[in-house]
Amino acid sequence: MAQLTDFRREIDSIHEQAIKAQREAGHVKWIEAGKQQAKAAKSHKTPDAEFDKLSLDKEDSGDSVDINANNAVELLLSTDPPIDSMGRYVEDCIRLSRGECVACIGNKDDDVFISGTLSFEQTLAILKQLKKACKSVDCGLGVLYQRVSDDEQEAVIKIILRRLPSSPELFQEVRLAVCGNVDAGKSTLLGILSRGGLDDGRGKMRVNLFRHKHEIDSGRTSSVGLEIMGFDHEGNEVQSYSQKHSWDEVCKKSSKIVSFIDLAGHERYLKTTIFGMTGTQPDYAALIVGANAGLVGMSKEHLAISLALDVPVFICVTKIDMAPQNVLEQTLKQLSKILKSPGCRKTPVFIRSKEEAADISTRFVSERIAPIFLISSVTGSGIPQLKTFLNVIPPASTGPDLIEQPLEFMINDVYSVPYAGTVVNGIVNAGSIRPNDTVMVGPDSLGNFITTAVKSMQRKRANVNVAEAGQSVSLALKRVRRNNVRKGQVVIAKTEPPPKASWRFVGNILILYHSTTIKQSYQAMAHIGSVRQTVKVVGLDSGNGLLRTGDRASVVFEFIKGPEYIKEGMQLLFREGRTKGLGVISKVID
Repeated sequence: MAQLTDFRREIDSIHEQAIKAQREAGHVKWIEAGKQQAKAAKSHKTPDAEFDKLSLDKEDSGDSVDINANNAVELLLSTDPPIDSMGRYVEDCIRLSRGECVACIGNKDDDVFISGTLSFEQTLAILKQLKKACKSVDCGLGVLYQRVSDDEQEAVIKIILRRLPSSPELFQEVRLAVCGNVDAGKSTLLGILSRGGLDDGRGKMRVNLFRHKHEIDSGRTSSVGLEIMGFDHEGNEVQSYSQKHSWDEVCKKSSKIVSFIDLAGHERYLKTTIFGMTGTQPDYAALIVGANAGLVGMSKEHLAISLALDVPVFICVTKIDMAPQNVLEQTLKQLSKILKSPGCRKTPVFIRSKEEAADISTRFVSERIAPIFLISSVTGSGIPQLKTFLNVIPPASTGPDLIEQPLEFMINDVYSVPYAGTVVNGIVNAGSIRPNDTVMVGPDSLGNFITTAVKSMQRKRANVNVAEAGQSVSLALKRVRRNNVRKGQVVIAKTEPPPKASWRFVGNILILYHSTTIKQSYQAMAHIGSVRQTVKVVGLDSGNGLLRTGDRASVVFEFIKGPEYIKEGMQLLFREGRTKGLGVISKVID
């Protein structure tokens, strides 16, 4: 694990080289400005300079009003604030921040509203004018917290500005993988977040998430479960315990959706958990740790997988109501020690208030912070802080460059729905798709693709007319039988000649752990996006032909069962039982 960070840099370098090669070959059209926006989105931070460049004119009068971060507060405090121009300034700030923007009124270091010390009365006046400006451009404003001095001469108000979606397909989505050891309380916590209410201590809330009878009988998740939590344009929670909304109702009322991916904690279902981490492409991972047990069993494995896939992680310590004080302290010490270790190199920060949750949610990725929430699903302790954190964490953005590429859709699940036919669910990796588009599905066992069309589309069970890169969506396909489609296949734009599937590929890998040695003819289960298939080592560049723990090498792999649609730059994770290594595809052999 100590070499993981250095190897991650090598993976990023190979990925950039693959993108450059595709651009030079003319396979895709890239926009340079979009590339810069995608880089900014990856760091989850909008450059301050972008806000400083915003300059808007007051078109409804002959006067020109330049609004930027330096003078916005002054104009809002004036006797005749330019509401229309301020509304357009807010709208541009939200656009640059990918749909939502967090600002702090009364803070000189803020990106959107730079100001000196403000009194409580001044902040309220600014808030009143800002709400008018937001209303003029169909945006929402929510107050996250406010701090006021005893004499009310110094005040700070943190707000969130969010776009009001005009249709269901425009809501923002944050995908959150929930992992941790068995019996840590993952499904119970998700039941509380998605359905409201509290648990009774005997598993009342987790039953709503189970998909199979044996899960209800054992109380253990064995499949990838999906739940959602919605926030409106003002940051208010949409779902409540007294109001049972369906998924499409939640989406219609929400501007932001948090999609929870409930993963199995038992070692027996590790392959399902890894598939959930690689196939669903989560933006964040929540590691659930039981306060009475500590970081044991598969918790360490799930943490290692999240770090290997470069997924930002935060920690939820559950069951604090039943853990003795000395056991809880021991668990927290163990967590801090592991997070500070060379393999993680993160700073643990305990979140005890909504203010801390709102402050740290936008910067914990860039500053290598690991937020830790202390939660009880029975008493509700720590739940409000976690909800504030989920409300503010920024969604990942793919940028306009990926949207302009040809369609590429990875299939994560397949269903046969009455009166709809074959339905596939997955992530749009590139391009966009609409109903009645002609597409190709494959590859089959021989590497062939079949031509079909999209009958209809849904996002979170709500009908939509378009889906773009980075969004999860379900597609109903015309004239395709259920047994002709499987997980790991792709739906791509129709091309001539049709795309090729590959049996072999070269991967630059790092061996995380192996008890003996790896050599030619070694077999392991490979996870490449939604692809999950056994591969065999047919060649490696190691001097003695052997690989041990900590070694790096360029290895030629071959699929055992059938060819797959893969590309250079895709992440590779392989295992034999537990995780053995990770890497990136550097070359696809036709």
